[in-house]
Amino acid sequence: MALQGQAALAMWWDMAPEMRREFEHWHSHEHFPERLALPGFRRASRWAATQGPGFFILYELVDAGALSSPEYLARLNDPTPWSRQLMPHHANMVRSQCVVLESRGGAVARHALTLRFTPPAGEEQATREKLRALIDELVAHPSIGGAHLLKHQPPAIAPTEEQRIRNNADSAADWIFIVLGWESASLAAIADAQVAGADAVAGLYQLSLSMAAGDPA
Repeated sequence: MALQGQAALAMWWDMAPEMRREFEHWHSHEHFPERLALPGFRRASRWAATQGPGFFILYELVDAGALSSPEYLARLNDPTPWSRQLMPHHANMVRSQCVVLESRGGAVARHALTLRFTPPAGEEQATREKLRALIDELVAHPSIGGAHLLKHQPPAIAPTEEQRIRNNADSAADWIFIVLGWESASLAAIADAQVAGADAVAGLYQLSLSMAAGDPA
């Protein structure tokens, strides 16, 4: 499996331009190292939207238990002062705790396409099979490095202090299709092909930073 585990935390949000420099400083030098020190967190990657103020963040996890561990819940309920300062600026937050359904190829590349969608009722298995076949095709493409399919499966935990700071306004994506590569035009063509349905929310992003557990902070 290309992703480093059986679960993932996928997030999207907007950041005002005047806060972007401090946000990336905090996110790179405090928040990523803090999360990667927790049990089950293997790799963290951040991509910036090619247009607009958005970011896409992906945490790769050993398994879904990482999202309900005592250590993780302790951090969610006791954010650092710097986190408390920055989190109110996370706008339009979409936060999905996921299991990995399919994963092939690399998990980090210069460009990322994300498609957020909900399969038609009763067509979940057919959708998975269709996208599994597409993943096999994509990873053989000369400009595609990897493709991954995730499904939202939230843990049974109480609302956290971090959510309160964000005014409990988080939403979630149901299914997520991620394609990674080094030519943005190829990813844009996949988005235009509506491979996850006409109602899928598409986003194109460029790599900002990737860190693995154990990397020096």
